[in-house]
Amino acid sequence: MTSPCTAALAVLLASGPEPIRDNSFLLEEAYNQEAGVVQHITTFQRTRGNAWNLGFTQEWPVGSVRNQLSYTLGYLDPGPESPGFGDVAIHWRYQLLGAGDPKVALAPRVSALAPVGDAETGLGAGGPGIQVNLPLSVELPGGFVTHVNVGGTHLFDAENPRGDEADLTLFHFGQSVVWHARPRLDVLLEALFVSGESVAAPGRTEDEQAFVLSPGVRWAHDVGKLQIVPGIAVPLGLGPSRGDRAVFFYLSFEHPFE
Repeated sequence: MTSPCTAALAVLLASGPEPIRDNSFLLEEAYNQEAGVVQHITTFQRTRGNAWNLGFTQEWPVGSVRNQLSYTLGYLDPGPESPGFGDVAIHWRYQLLGAGDPKVALAPRVSALAPVGDAETGLGAGGPGIQVNLPLSVELPGGFVTHVNVGGTHLFDAENPRGDEADLTLFHFGQSVVWHARPRLDVLLEALFVSGESVAAPGRTEDEQAFVLSPGVRWAHDVGKLQIVPGIAVPLGLGPSRGDRAVFFYLSFEHPFE
Protein backbone atom coordinates (compact mmCIF):
# COMPACT_ATOMS: atom_id res chain seq x y z
CA MET A 1 0.00 0.00 0.00
CA THR A 2 1.27 3.49 -0.86
CA SER A 3 1.76 5.74 2.16
CA PRO A 4 0.13 9.21 2.28
CA CYS A 5 3.60 10.82 2.23
CA THR A 6 4.64 8.87 -0.86
CA ALA A 7 1.40 9.76 -2.63
CA ALA A 8 1.81 13.43 -1.77
CA LEU A 9 5.38 13.40 -3.08
CA ALA A 10 4.24 11.80 -6.34
CA VAL A 11 1.61 14.49 -6.84
CA LEU A 12 4.17 17.22 -6.12
CA LEU A 13 6.65 15.81 -8.64
CA ALA A 14 3.94 15.33 -11.27
CA SER A 15 2.84 18.94 -10.93
CA GLY A 16 6.38 20.31 -11.08
CA PRO A 17 7.57 22.71 -13.80
CA GLU A 18 7.45 21.45 -17.36
CA PRO A 19 10.81 21.16 -19.14
CA ILE A 20 11.80 23.87 -21.59
CA ARG A 21 10.57 23.03 -25.11
CA ASP A 22 10.60 24.64 -28.55
CA ASN A 23 13.60 26.86 -27.82
CA SER A 24 16.56 25.37 -29.69
CA PHE A 25 18.99 27.71 -31.44
CA LEU A 26 20.18 26.28 -34.78
CA LEU A 27 17.66 23.43 -35.06
CA GLU A 28 13.89 23.10 -34.72
CA GLU A 29 12.24 21.20 -31.93
CA ALA A 30 9.09 19.41 -33.15
CA TYR A 31 6.63 21.07 -30.76
CA ASN A 32 4.00 23.42 -32.19
CA GLN A 33 2.55 26.27 -30.19
CA GLU A 34 -0.31 25.32 -27.91
CA ALA A 35 -3.74 26.77 -28.66
CA GLY A 36 -3.99 30.34 -27.41
CA VAL A 37 -0.23 30.76 -26.87
CA VAL A 38 2.08 32.94 -29.00
CA GLN A 39 5.88 32.99 -29.01
CA HIS A 40 8.24 35.84 -29.94
CA ILE A 41 11.85 34.81 -30.66
CA THR A 42 14.80 37.18 -31.14
CA THR A 43 18.25 35.92 -32.12
CA PHE A 44 21.58 37.68 -32.61
CA GLN A 45 24.77 36.19 -34.01
CA ARG A 46 28.18 37.81 -34.52
CA THR A 47 30.87 35.96 -36.45
CA ARG A 48 34.62 36.03 -36.06
CA GLY A 49 34.88 38.54 -38.93
CA ASN A 50 32.43 40.91 -37.15
CA ALA A 51 29.58 40.20 -39.55
CA TRP A 52 26.31 39.95 -37.63
CA ASN A 53 22.64 39.20 -38.10
CA LEU A 54 19.55 39.91 -36.04
CA GLY A 55 16.49 37.71 -36.50
CA PHE A 56 12.91 37.86 -35.27
CA THR A 57 10.37 35.02 -35.48
CA GLN A 58 6.78 35.03 -34.28
CA GLU A 59 4.84 31.75 -33.98
CA TRP A 60 1.04 31.51 -33.83
CA PRO A 61 -1.19 28.45 -33.40
CA VAL A 62 -4.06 28.14 -35.87
CA GLY A 63 -7.09 26.78 -34.07
CA SER A 64 -5.19 24.08 -32.18
CA VAL A 65 -1.72 22.67 -31.67
CA ARG A 66 -2.01 20.81 -34.99
CA ASN A 67 -1.35 23.84 -37.21
CA GLN A 68 1.12 26.67 -36.72
CA LEU A 69 1.87 29.76 -38.80
CA SER A 70 4.97 31.87 -38.29
CA TYR A 71 7.21 34.36 -40.04
CA THR A 72 10.89 35.28 -39.80
CA LEU A 73 12.45 38.70 -40.42
CA GLY A 74 16.14 39.45 -40.57
CA TYR A 75 18.36 42.53 -40.25
CA LEU A 76 22.01 41.87 -40.97
CA ASP A 77 25.43 43.29 -41.72
CA PRO A 78 27.39 40.87 -43.93
CA GLY A 79 30.19 43.43 -44.36
CA PRO A 80 31.67 45.49 -45.83
CA GLU A 81 28.41 47.04 -47.03
CA SER A 82 25.91 48.81 -44.79
CA PRO A 83 23.44 46.68 -42.81
CA GLY A 84 19.91 46.18 -44.07
CA PHE A 85 16.88 43.92 -44.06
CA GLY A 86 17.28 40.38 -45.35
CA ASP A 87 14.84 37.99 -46.99
CA VAL A 88 11.50 37.16 -45.34
CA ALA A 89 10.26 33.63 -44.62
CA ILE A 90 6.67 32.53 -43.95
CA HIS A 91 6.26 29.10 -42.36
CA TRP A 92 3.51 26.53 -41.88
CA ARG A 93 3.98 23.50 -39.62
CA TYR A 94 1.73 20.53 -38.97
CA GLN A 95 1.95 18.52 -35.73
CA LEU A 96 1.89 15.04 -37.21
CA LEU A 97 3.01 13.28 -34.00
CA GLY A 98 3.18 14.45 -30.40
CA ALA A 99 0.05 16.59 -30.13
CA GLY A 100 -1.06 14.73 -27.02
CA ASP A 101 2.19 13.15 -25.83
CA PRO A 102 5.50 14.93 -26.59
CA LYS A 103 7.69 11.85 -25.98
CA VAL A 104 7.91 11.40 -29.76
CA ALA A 105 7.02 14.47 -31.83
CA LEU A 106 7.13 15.15 -35.57
CA ALA A 107 6.11 18.46 -37.15
CA PRO A 108 6.83 18.85 -40.90
CA ARG A 109 7.32 22.44 -42.07
CA VAL A 110 6.98 24.19 -45.44
CA SER A 111 8.32 27.73 -45.86
CA ALA A 112 8.00 30.34 -48.62
CA LEU A 113 11.07 32.58 -49.00
CA ALA A 114 10.55 36.12 -50.30
CA PRO A 115 13.61 37.92 -51.81
CA VAL A 116 13.34 41.17 -49.86
CA GLY A 117 17.07 41.62 -49.19
CA ASP A 118 19.50 43.16 -51.68
CA ALA A 119 21.54 40.35 -53.25
CA GLU A 120 24.24 42.71 -54.55
CA THR A 121 25.24 43.67 -51.02
CA GLY A 122 24.88 40.15 -49.59
CA LEU A 123 21.60 40.83 -47.79
CA GLY A 124 19.47 38.32 -49.72
CA ALA A 125 19.40 35.37 -52.09
CA GLY A 126 18.11 37.43 -55.01
CA GLY A 127 15.23 35.12 -55.88
CA PRO A 128 12.22 33.44 -54.28
CA GLY A 129 12.49 30.01 -52.75
CA ILE A 130 10.80 27.18 -50.95
CA GLN A 131 12.09 25.19 -47.99
CA VAL A 132 10.94 21.99 -46.30
CA ASN A 133 12.09 20.61 -42.96
CA LEU A 134 11.25 17.47 -40.97
CA PRO A 135 11.97 18.01 -37.27
CA LEU A 136 11.76 14.93 -35.04
CA SER A 137 12.01 15.15 -31.23
CA VAL A 138 12.43 12.12 -28.97
CA GLU A 139 12.57 12.14 -25.17
CA LEU A 140 15.28 9.83 -23.77
CA PRO A 141 15.89 8.48 -20.26
CA GLY A 142 17.87 10.52 -17.76
CA GLY A 143 16.46 13.91 -18.69
CA PHE A 144 17.85 13.90 -22.25
CA VAL A 145 16.05 14.83 -25.47
CA THR A 146 17.35 14.48 -29.01
CA HIS A 147 16.18 16.49 -32.01
CA VAL A 148 16.79 15.56 -35.65
CA ASN A 149 16.24 17.88 -38.64
CA VAL A 150 16.31 16.81 -42.31
CA GLY A 151 15.31 19.12 -45.13
CA GLY A 152 16.13 21.10 -48.22
CA THR A 153 15.84 24.50 -49.90
CA HIS A 154 15.39 25.43 -53.56
CA LEU A 155 16.03 29.00 -54.72
CA PHE A 156 14.82 30.26 -58.08
CA ASP A 157 17.01 32.76 -59.99
CA ALA A 158 19.36 33.30 -57.05
CA GLU A 159 21.97 36.02 -57.54
CA ASN A 160 25.55 36.59 -56.49
CA PRO A 161 26.93 40.10 -55.81
CA ARG A 162 27.92 40.45 -59.50
CA GLY A 163 24.32 39.92 -60.61
CA ASP A 164 24.82 36.44 -62.09
CA GLU A 165 21.73 34.23 -61.74
CA ALA A 166 21.15 30.48 -61.32
CA ASP A 167 18.79 28.11 -59.53
CA LEU A 168 20.23 26.67 -56.31
CA THR A 169 19.43 23.58 -54.24
CA LEU A 170 20.65 23.00 -50.70
CA PHE A 171 20.18 20.12 -48.26
CA HIS A 172 20.64 20.16 -44.50
CA PHE A 173 20.91 17.62 -41.73
CA GLY A 174 21.12 18.43 -38.04
CA GLN A 175 20.98 16.68 -34.71
CA SER A 176 21.09 17.95 -31.16
CA VAL A 177 21.09 16.59 -27.64
CA VAL A 178 19.48 18.57 -24.83
CA TRP A 179 20.07 17.76 -21.18
CA HIS A 180 17.54 19.04 -18.65
CA ALA A 181 20.20 19.71 -16.00
CA ARG A 182 17.72 21.57 -13.77
CA PRO A 183 13.96 22.15 -13.96
CA ARG A 184 14.65 25.52 -15.60
CA LEU A 185 18.18 25.03 -17.01
CA ASP A 186 19.18 23.11 -20.15
CA VAL A 187 22.55 22.29 -21.70
CA LEU A 188 22.53 21.90 -25.51
CA LEU A 189 24.88 20.49 -28.12
CA GLU A 190 23.75 21.07 -31.71
CA ALA A 191 25.37 19.89 -34.96
CA LEU A 192 24.30 21.19 -38.38
CA PHE A 193 25.59 20.15 -41.82
CA VAL A 194 24.58 21.99 -45.01
CA SER A 195 25.47 20.85 -48.52
CA GLY A 196 24.44 22.97 -51.47
CA GLU A 197 25.35 25.29 -54.28
CA SER A 198 26.30 28.91 -54.86
CA VAL A 199 26.09 31.02 -58.02
CA ALA A 200 29.44 30.92 -59.87
CA ALA A 201 28.40 32.46 -63.22
CA PRO A 202 25.21 32.99 -65.23
CA GLY A 203 23.43 29.62 -65.13
CA ARG A 204 26.41 27.94 -63.42
CA THR A 205 26.81 26.80 -59.83
CA GLU A 206 29.58 25.46 -57.61
CA ASP A 207 29.30 23.13 -54.65
CA GLU A 208 29.62 24.40 -51.09
CA GLN A 209 29.42 22.75 -47.69
CA ALA A 210 29.30 23.91 -44.09
CA PHE A 211 29.46 22.09 -40.78
CA VAL A 212 28.86 23.70 -37.39
CA LEU A 213 29.02 22.28 -33.86
CA SER A 214 27.36 24.53 -31.30
CA PRO A 215 27.41 24.04 -27.50
CA GLY A 216 25.06 26.27 -25.52
CA VAL A 217 22.84 26.79 -22.50
CA ARG A 218 19.32 28.14 -21.99
CA TRP A 219 17.25 28.89 -18.92
CA ALA A 220 13.67 29.90 -18.22
CA HIS A 221 11.96 32.49 -16.02
CA ASP A 222 8.21 32.28 -15.38
CA VAL A 223 6.52 35.60 -14.60
CA GLY A 224 2.84 34.84 -14.16
CA LYS A 225 1.70 33.40 -17.50
CA LEU A 226 4.74 34.81 -19.32
CA GLN A 227 7.74 32.53 -19.89
CA ILE A 228 11.08 34.19 -20.72
CA VAL A 229 13.86 31.98 -22.12
CA PRO A 230 17.31 33.53 -22.67
CA GLY A 231 20.16 31.48 -24.10
CA ILE A 232 23.70 31.67 -25.42
CA ALA A 233 25.73 29.39 -27.70
CA VAL A 234 29.13 29.33 -29.40
CA PRO A 235 28.88 27.91 -32.95
CA LEU A 236 32.24 26.43 -34.05
CA GLY A 237 33.06 25.61 -37.67
CA LEU A 238 34.52 22.16 -38.36
CA GLY A 239 35.60 20.35 -41.53
CA PRO A 240 34.68 22.59 -44.51
CA SER A 241 33.92 25.42 -42.06
CA ARG A 242 37.14 25.06 -40.05
CA GLY A 243 38.20 28.35 -38.50
CA ASP A 244 34.72 29.87 -38.38
CA ARG A 245 33.69 31.15 -34.97
CA ALA A 246 30.59 32.94 -33.73
CA VAL A 247 28.66 33.86 -30.62
CA PHE A 248 24.90 33.37 -30.61
CA PHE A 249 22.34 35.00 -28.30
CA TYR A 250 18.71 33.91 -27.95
CA LEU A 251 15.69 35.46 -26.25
CA SER A 252 12.12 34.10 -26.27
CA PHE A 253 8.87 35.46 -24.82
CA GLU A 254 5.89 33.09 -24.71
CA HIS A 255 2.45 33.99 -23.34
CA PRO A 256 -1.29 33.42 -23.83
CA PHE A 257 -3.15 35.79 -26.14
CA GLU A 258 -6.70 34.78 -25.24
